[in-house]
Amino acid sequence: MGDTENTRTTGGTTGVADPRTAGPLVTDQGRTTIAEGVVSKIAGIAAREVAGVYDLGGGTARAVGALRERIPGSRVNLQQGVAVEVGERQAAIDIDIMAEYGLSIVDLSTGIRRNVVAAVERMTGLDVTEVNINVNDVHVEGEDDDASTESRVE
Repeated sequence: MGDTENTRTTGGTTGVADPRTAGPLVTDQGRTTIAEGVVSKIAGIAAREVAGVYDLGGGTARAVGALRERIPGSRVNLQQGVAVEVGERQAAIDIDIMAEYGLSIVDLSTGIRRNVVAAVERMTGLDVTEVNINVNDVHVEGEDDDASTESRVE
């Protein structure tokens, strides 16, 4: 992924592109630009909608997210655990998840891919070339870190 640009312009680089070859984001009336953050937010929301996804992100990202959520007025980072690469007409997406114990990870991955591809393609017009899923952990009911919720002092 290593690309440092945060926004990509869809379509050709010179003149007005032929809409039949440039994709739905370039017309004879102008271009539409979609930021990588937009695609990662859509993908993050779509992945969280799949039953069996306990959380997104690696261990460190989840810990930072949990701390952030304790701050009054803060919101969940919907892009946590999602990395995207956006080109002129295509997007590639990497998602880190924590799965619920007992579910088929193969079936879960299939569901996540289906939901993410459908949401991103429908909302952005970009062709999703791949959705890579990295399962970092499995959540077991009752395994939550109770020490982090209890106060250490009285």
